[in-house]
Amino acid sequence: MSKQTFIKGALILIIAGMISRLLGFVNRIVLARLLGDEGVGVYMLALPALFLMITLSQIGIPVAVSKLVAEASIQNDTNRVRRILYISFTITISLSIILTVLFILFAPIVSQHLLLDDRTYIPMLMISPIIPIIAVSSVLRGYFQGIQNMKPQAMAQVIEQVVRIGLVFLFIQIMLPYGVSYAAGGAMFAVVLGELASLSFIYYCFKTDQHRPVSIFIKGKIDQLRNTFNDIMHIALPTAGTRLIGSVTYFLEPILVSQSLFIAGYTVSQSTAAYGQLTGYVLPLLLLPTFITHSLSVALIPSVSEFNALNHQNSVHYRIRQALRLSYASGGVMTIVFMLFAHPILNLIYGNVDGTQFLTFMAPFFLLLYFQAPLQAALQALDYAKQAMINSLIGSLVKLSTLWLLATKPSFGIEGVVISIIVGIMVVTLLHFVTLYKTIGFMIPFSLVSKMIGLLILIYFIGERLQQLWTTDTNIISLIFAIIILMAVYLIGLILLQIVSKEEWEQLKKRSKANL
Repeated sequence: MSKQTFIKGALILIIAGMISRLLGFVNRIVLARLLGDEGVGVYMLALPALFLMITLSQIGIPVAVSKLVAEASIQNDTNRVRRILYISFTITISLSIILTVLFILFAPIVSQHLLLDDRTYIPMLMISPIIPIIAVSSVLRGYFQGIQNMKPQAMAQVIEQVVRIGLVFLFIQIMLPYGVSYAAGGAMFAVVLGELASLSFIYYCFKTDQHRPVSIFIKGKIDQLRNTFNDIMHIALPTAGTRLIGSVTYFLEPILVSQSLFIAGYTVSQSTAAYGQLTGYVLPLLLLPTFITHSLSVALIPSVSEFNALNHQNSVHYRIRQALRLSYASGGVMTIVFMLFAHPILNLIYGNVDGTQFLTFMAPFFLLLYFQAPLQAALQALDYAKQAMINSLIGSLVKLSTLWLLATKPSFGIEGVVISIIVGIMVVTLLHFVTLYKTIGFMIPFSLVSKMIGLLILIYFIGERLQQLWTTDTNIISLIFAIIILMAVYLIGLILLQIVSKEEWEQLKKRSKANL
């Protein structure tokens, strides 16, 4: 399996991410149709606790593996790669086993006393085996990212979604007669089996990789192992801090939402349904372009790490700008589409339009989120993971404070939750920009910013005119036609304004043809 360039590696992940995201939407539709608002709410309330445990089990090691393996590959130091893998597996497997046991023991307390909905206990119990599975898989993914071979991860990602979508409908149908809690638990178990299939594939790729160390079990010198451990933890701990902050925030968010909406006068059922609409319907749409920005950030870490190790600072700046331009290219048009066509999109996908105002209001602010992942990846690759962690901490504190301040007021309610999410995104993204400027003098040229804003304004006005084509919200042909026109104009604008360069466009076309 060969090493890929930044563009090729990112595109492989983007294509896989696109397929996975489409399959994921099928899964969301099945959940929405079969479980309803309350069932989706139960499902979504149970996820944050799981993500917190997964973050703790990994403690940022996958990013460290990617960066350190990339640096070791430049020097052809196979022994160092072996030490990196040995220590990484030892840490993640040990932590994941301990945390899985703790997760199972504390699940009843979390469901009853923190989430205030004991229906989340069964889903939490069913999802718990996924913690060690993801822990092992993440190290293998970090290895392949480090050698800049994105194909195994891409294929594993698609396999996970295919297995999940093939089982989720079956398990929900089997468990639904026993109640919403068991149905959501069945959906969770489908996720576990999907991740297990993904791990099996990526492990097979690792075992058949000709460039891998023959064995990761070593009898190295204590000093070498200690130095490797220190190298890993120097990157992993701040990275883990960043992710832990995000996971803790994600864990606390539904708890604060339940508590604050109760104070605002919502019943438990109303609170769960409202949160289910926001997190089960609206946010998945807004997060749709993030599979592209995530792919770019994954490919960015080893690329920037290599340039930084070689002291090619101009190349570092170019690569970060390139990732941001491509993030804009993927997210800009979707921002306008969600602003203008929120009502018909929600109606056609979910058969539910209750989240229309949320989607319309939140869409323009989420453009900043699409820049966030590449910016954070750049900071981690440049050994500024600690600064990224501090930025995330500040953003999370501001977000949770805003949530409690607004959502407890009857005049805001669930709208206060929406505003807090937006405020959190804005704070973290802007702090990442400021940090890169202060540390390496990174800036986005004013001319590029002007082109980006100008193109969005143009697309918005064209989209407003296309709204006149609507007759009913169920007119899927008109919706698709309008989106295609907007995307075509947007694509032409990207090329004419050179937001996507001619060379990048040629690479993207060649790689797309190669994958057909």
